[in-house]
Amino acid sequence: MARRVDIETKTEELVLPIIEANNFELVDVEYVKEGANWYLRVYADKEGGIAIDDCVLISRSLEEKLDAEDFIEDAYILEVSSPGLGRPLKKEKDYVRSVGKSIDIKLYKAIDKQKEFTGILKENTEDQIVLTVEDQDITFEKKSIASARLSLDF
Repeated sequence: MARRVDIETKTEELVLPIIEANNFELVDVEYVKEGANWYLRVYADKEGGIAIDDCVLISRSLEEKLDAEDFIEDAYILEVSSPGLGRPLKKEKDYVRSVGKSIDIKLYKAIDKQKEFTGILKENTEDQIVLTVEDQDITFEKKSIASARLSLDF
């Protein structure tokens, strides 16, 4: 059986030409099991926000490619959607775009018994970020961050 990460990578390769041809941006691809069902989720965005018609266009084009390639053994549900308000920060460009904004991060290992932090992304380098948390600047190694997303606390 294909590994989850391989399925995500292959799906990303298939969906990228569709995304780029329509001037969208690929935010993320995930293949996850929830309850009894597998979900193949594609998150896309564009300037001004992605619309339902855009998601349908991506979904139909991607379905054709997925059916032709037929590399996923499990039955799964394909979902194409906007990343939503709590957009994940996965790639370097996501961090760059989010400097000055409030973000939530979760760490793999706790620092002083704390794994979750919310603060303003003050600085971003290739390996680190600096978060301003309650008027204190804290530096985090990117490799220690399990997940990061835009904060919903406006």
